Amino acid sequence: MNNFLFENGTRFLFGGGCVKEYLASFLTGYGPSVLLVREEGDSRSGAVDEVRDILRRSGKQVAECAVGPFCPRYEQVRQAARLCRERRVDLILGVGGSAVLDGCKAAALAAVCRGELWENYGALQGVVDVPPLSVGFVASHLEVGAVNGAAGLIYENQCVWRDYPPCDPCFALLDPACTQELSRRELIFQGFSALAGALEEYLPPADGMAVSRELLGALMRGMLHDLRTCRNDLRDEDARSNLMWRCALWGSRFFQLGRRFSFPALPVREAALLSASDWGEYAGALSVLLLARFRQAVEQQSAALAQLARCLWALPVQGRTEAQLSHDSVRALEALTKELGLPTETKQLGGTVQKRLERVSSDPNLLVYTA
Repeated sequence: MNNFLFENGTRFLFGGGCVKEYLASFLTGYGPSVLLVREEGDSRSGAVDEVRDILRRSGKQVAECAVGPFCPRYEQVRQAARLCRERRVDLILGVGGSAVLDGCKAAALAAVCRGELWENYGALQGVVDVPPLSVGFVASHLEVGAVNGAAGLIYENQCVWRDYPPCDPCFALLDPACTQELSRRELIFQGFSALAGALEEYLPPADGMAVSRELLGALMRGMLHDLRTCRNDLRDEDARSNLMWRCALWGSRFFQLGRRFSFPALPVREAALLSASDWGEYAGALSVLLLARFRQAVEQQSAALAQLARCLWALPVQGRTEAQLSHDSVRALEALTKELGLPTETKQLGGTVQKRLERVSSDPNLLVYTA
């Protein structure tokens, strides 16, 4: 295992009613000016309205902006940073999912950095030598990306991931009741998105992170169980709560400890993010691309796929070779996507999504595979 330093500066509060009961007390630690960041299209969601009311009763001066969908755009982050400077914002408070959280992290840095965010900290990966603005987060989606991990930002039709621990939220409130507005379809799509992200993260070489990989495998096993339970019974509060917490963990740098290099590239997730305009398109592109990635990995990462056959899919291993288990793992993923009502082949995607995928795929061979 390689040397590492692990710190977690986020205070998590999980449970029913936690936003109503505790958000106001967290707000007392910050000045009067707050930037409320929400996801595009969520302006009248119950969670956003609840947070607005708490901010009003706490006497905060509130500015608002929206980011997404799925991942913040550079222009949106620049707008948020401009509002932070103009309003002298003391706290950036996000309400939503992964796009909102990533947007808050990027805006927290953009508001204080010298020069352009992209030039100084994106393209050049410069060192963060100034303290970012404080960030708080209220989750209203299952898919919240990485609370303590890398954040995505779309710049000129390119998705780039950067991990700056000082930008992690100071507090994160996760109330499963905030996800009740999600339809069964949206819940399945978001749960699958988190599982797909964890699967893609699992595939690269371990590089001394055997313990982290074992823990990620256990997390995915629980995600798979809860996702299936929620699909069959949307009223199962325990399964929904468990799934929400698991989905908030997959992108954590905790699962990267011991890795020799930085946060791995996620070309499947990037291409799906750039090709979609709604959750249906995104989940469909994600399932097709992930299956293609798994089929490619049969030869390139057969050991990882064989391990997934054991630790995630719980397939019989007696008398099976590594190559056979890797193929079994691909078939198990294909069966899951069909079970969830997701496409498995590019031709099942709409023509618009197919054209976008051809333009935005960061790997020209991502859609080429042998069955």
